[in-house]
Amino acid sequence: MPQLNIADFPPQLVWLAISFVILYFLMAKLAIPGISDVLESRQNRISSDLEEARRLSEDADKAKADYERALAEARAKAHGIVSELKASMAKEQDASKAELDAKLAKKAQAAEASIRDAKETALSHVREIAADTAKSAVAKLVAFDVSDKDVEAAVASSMKGDA
Repeated sequence: MPQLNIADFPPQLVWLAISFVILYFLMAKLAIPGISDVLESRQNRISSDLEEARRLSEDADKAKADYERALAEARAKAHGIVSELKASMAKEQDASKAELDAKLAKKAQAAEASIRDAKETALSHVREIAADTAKSAVAKLVAFDVSDKDVEAAVASSMKGDA
């Protein structure tokens, strides 16, 4: 093996040094600047992406705050509308109730008047029937004809005593 031959060491060391220097200059002038440019552009892109993400995060926070504020305003407005509707419905209900109470009072008065008329009519018929019955009974029992005026007076005094 020639590389292990001691006599070949000095030329190998010279060529090693020459190769190292050439590779060092090639790396320093070509590869390292390219790698450095790639790393720098990558760092710049990462920085700009982070800055963009921070800006978008702030925009999202602002949009969220605007949304929550708008939502709170909408809820307050809806609550106000509901309160107004409740008040309006309560007024309408009170007006309707008052109107219904008035109608019911009128109907109750009309019913009381009707009952009063029916009672008076019934009482007048009762007096007539009582007078006819009393006259018939007296005529059959006593065989005596009583005048209508006397029968009505007797029925009236009898009814005053019952009332």
